[in-house]
Amino acid sequence: MLRGGATCIGKTVMDEMAYSINGENIHYGTPRNPCVPDRVPGGSSSGSAVAVGAKLVDFALGTDTGGSVRVPASYCGILGFRPSHDAISTAGVTPMAQSFDTVGWFARNPVILIRVGRVLLNLPDVDPVRPTQIIIAEDCFQLSTIPSDRVSQPLIKSVEKLFGGHLLKHAILGDYVKDKVPSLKPFLSGGKADQEHNIPSLAALSSAMRLLQRYQFKINHGEWVSTVKPDLGPGISERVWEALKTTDDNVDICHSVKTELRAALIALLGDFGVLAIPTVPGPPPKLQTDPAPLETFRAKAFSLLSIGGVSGFCQVSIPLGLYDNLPVAISLLAKHGSDGFLLNLVKTLYDTLEKELCAT
Repeated sequence: MLRGGATCIGKTVMDEMAYSINGENIHYGTPRNPCVPDRVPGGSSSGSAVAVGAKLVDFALGTDTGGSVRVPASYCGILGFRPSHDAISTAGVTPMAQSFDTVGWFARNPVILIRVGRVLLNLPDVDPVRPTQIIIAEDCFQLSTIPSDRVSQPLIKSVEKLFGGHLLKHAILGDYVKDKVPSLKPFLSGGKADQEHNIPSLAALSSAMRLLQRYQFKINHGEWVSTVKPDLGPGISERVWEALKTTDDNVDICHSVKTELRAALIALLGDFGVLAIPTVPGPPPKLQTDPAPLETFRAKAFSLLSIGGVSGFCQVSIPLGLYDNLPVAISLLAKHGSDGFLLNLVKTLYDTLEKELCAT
C-alpha cells in the first residue's frame, strides 16, 4: 500500500489473539463504535474499522479468519472486504489459522474500496462484468433479528433497476449445502446447542470451520500460551484454552468439507453469479454484555460467516443504513478468484442501493 502511494497513519487495537468478533480489549480499551457508541465495534479488527468509520483515515487494513473484517464493517456501518483465500500474501502476518487467514480492508465508499483492492490484489483496470445471477439465500435472511425485507429488499430493487429482475433467484442454502457437502455428516448430530434456532447444515459448517481453526491455532500458539499463561479477557480466555485441548480427530474431514463446499458453491453460482446473505444475524451487541447470553447470536453469526470462510470465496459487507437506529448490512459473495468482479459490482450497485435506502 505504501508503494502504491498510501500514507501510514498508525496501528490500531484489536481483540487479543484475534479470537473474538466483539472488538473488546480489556488491556488496551475498546475502540468506540462511531455509529453506535454504546455497542461493540466488532472484531477482531476493531480499531481498523473504527478508524475508518470515525473518518480518521480513508481506509484501513485488517485480518479476517472467522469474520474479523466482515463483522466490524457491519457493526460500524462501513464497507469491508474479505478477499479470496490466498489471493493476498499473508507473509509477515502472525498466523491464526492458515486454512482461513486473509488480509482484508475497510473503506467508507466503493471508490476507495476498489482502489485499495487493485493495489493489494494487483488487479488490472477492467470494465465491470454483468452478473449472470444474484441468488438470495432466503433461509439465511430468516436467521436475522432484523426483518428480512429490510435487509434484502434494497438489494432486490437495485438489481431490478440496474440489471432486470430475471437475474434474481431464491434458494434455501442450508438444504443445498446439506445435499452437496456429504463430509458434513459427522458435524450434523442432533441436539447440538448451536444448531437450535439455526440452519443445521450451516451450523455444522461452522463447527467444522471452528474445529480446524482451533487445531491450527494450537499448532501456531499452543506452546507460547502454555508457557507464558497470558492474562486473557473473558470469552477469549475460554476459547484459547479450549483450542489447546483440540486433537486431530476429524481434522482431515474438515479439509474435505472445504473442498466439497467450494465445488458446490462454484456449481451454484457459476463464474459471474453472486450469493446474497446477511453479514451478521442482527445489530451489534451492547458493550460489556455477559458472553453467555451472546452464544446463540455467535452461533448464528458463525453459520453465516463460515460460508465465505470455508469456501474461500471473496465476500464484501455493504452497509444498508440504520434500522431502529442500529446499523444494518448485507453481504455479497462471489467465487474464489473473482475479487475484481465483486469489487466492480459493489461500485456499480452502491449509488442505486443508497437511493433505495433513502426511499424506504
